[in-house]
Amino acid sequence: MRDLIPFLRLYKKHWFGLSLGMLLSFATLASAISLLTLSGWFIAASAVAGLAAATNFNYMLPAAGVRGFSIARTAGRWGERVVSHNATFKLLADLRIFFFEKLTPLIPGKVGNLRDADILNRLVADVDAMDHVYLRLISPLFVGILGIFCVSGFLYWFDPKLGMTLGVILLSLMLILPVIFYRLGEPHGAGITRAKSELRVSLLDWLQGHAELQIFGAADRYRERAHDAEARLLNAQRRMAGVTGLANGILLAANGLTLVLMLWIAADGVGGQYPNPMVAMVAFTTMASFELMMPVAGAFQYLSQTMTSAKRLNEIIEATPETPFDPAGYNNTAKGNIRFNNVSYTYHDADKPAIDGVSLTIKAGEKVALLGRTGCGKSTLLQLLTRSWDPSQGEVEIDGQPLTAWRESALRSSIAVVSQRVDVFNGALRNNLSMAKPSASDAELIAVIEQVGLSDLLDGPGLDVWLGDGGRQLSGGERRRLGIARALLRDAPILLLDEPTEGLDVKTEQHILSLLLEHAQDKTVLFITHRLVGLTHMDTVCLMDEGQIIEQGSHHTLKAAGGRYSNLLQRIQ
Repeated sequence: MRDLIPFLRLYKKHWFGLSLGMLLSFATLASAISLLTLSGWFIAASAVAGLAAATNFNYMLPAAGVRGFSIARTAGRWGERVVSHNATFKLLADLRIFFFEKLTPLIPGKVGNLRDADILNRLVADVDAMDHVYLRLISPLFVGILGIFCVSGFLYWFDPKLGMTLGVILLSLMLILPVIFYRLGEPHGAGITRAKSELRVSLLDWLQGHAELQIFGAADRYRERAHDAEARLLNAQRRMAGVTGLANGILLAANGLTLVLMLWIAADGVGGQYPNPMVAMVAFTTMASFELMMPVAGAFQYLSQTMTSAKRLNEIIEATPETPFDPAGYNNTAKGNIRFNNVSYTYHDADKPAIDGVSLTIKAGEKVALLGRTGCGKSTLLQLLTRSWDPSQGEVEIDGQPLTAWRESALRSSIAVVSQRVDVFNGALRNNLSMAKPSASDAELIAVIEQVGLSDLLDGPGLDVWLGDGGRQLSGGERRRLGIARALLRDAPILLLDEPTEGLDVKTEQHILSLLLEHAQDKTVLFITHRLVGLTHMDTVCLMDEGQIIEQGSHHTLKAAGGRYSNLLQRIQ
């Protein structure tokens, strides 16, 4: 149960709605039990009065009571569903925000090995499972225990022996049956949670990579993997359904045996009286009281599923970020001075460092290019500057302040990044742009779209054009230019460009480079490339290999030096 503690703390915010929902649930069950109890007594009393030809039988008040309890049950059920589900949905919304806030600082470090589908499953299915804590555990237990004492007290008022007997039976079942059904449902509930995750992962693999899988003849194998995951889920659900059927059968049998026992005790009369319609009241009260028990067995039957989901969520929630930020850290906007001081970084389980003793000083407003083949450490250096990771050795500074001393919001507002992978969200063009500058007007958004050569996207719906999941409506070049448009809107003093013109034709490439250089006249630029493009406009060119800077200087200086850089230039001429 310790795994549920972080989520139970969130209940404090919605305590009123959740408490009101439990009270309405109790009122609904009380009305249902009272309706059946009063109806049973009323029918029996009316029959006896008719056989005895009684002339003074008051049927108006019982009839009004039946109607009143019927209306109260219907209204209570509606009110309970509205209140409890409203509070639960708000709780789940807060829980998703809470989970996402815990997840974000872990990227790309500790969640780097998790599949996108697995993270999505935790964010959706595992969070959804947390509503069972309230709807299937806390509320049924509260209503059940309170209802047992009320029903037992009601019968105790008429006959202490009957009240005590029913109370002991119901309370014993309340204590014993949940434990039994928790043990029976434990392996199946955990299996359902794991099978759902496996099915989501396998389906997403098959759907997202369908084109490539068809080309390489692996589509059938991946589809079969999805079918296997689906079969495991269905088998786990089938076994859980068997446990549910067993629970219902045991409760029905217990109800019948308890009814027989209560009728046997009440056969000689209720409260010392001769047998009369009160015997029917006892019988119907006993039958109705088992409505209290039905949700409880199911609650503990699915508790293992909830516990497994809670453990999966806690793997993220309780994880510590590899790059924790100080909330009270340095909070000024950067001027643009950057310094790498003997920086080294080694990836987990790697044999050699990706960055090995790099020292580099970049003054505010300077334009520096990092040139080198793929895998030489250029992008890793950029990731260290954005503090996705911290160096294994050495220190990275901006404006003389170590990155570890910066507040996250200040660091993010000081840097604009055009990365190799441009993430496009399943939304409108407007939303995908305004994330870089929420205060931007439509005129600003349209202007930057025209600057990067995406005017065709404005045809028709304009800024409201839908880009699709992952930007599937866009080509690779259009996605890259959308990322550049975000960087232009961001207008930060430090601009990091990681292969910004990759995938663009020569004409568009020249236009984008000119646009970026014009935008970054007074900004610090770190330009990462493996191609000899735009280097004449850089103040400094750093040639990297094997995680080290092997040559450094201006384009003309390195060209005249006759080293590796000069050889690269000669090869393409």
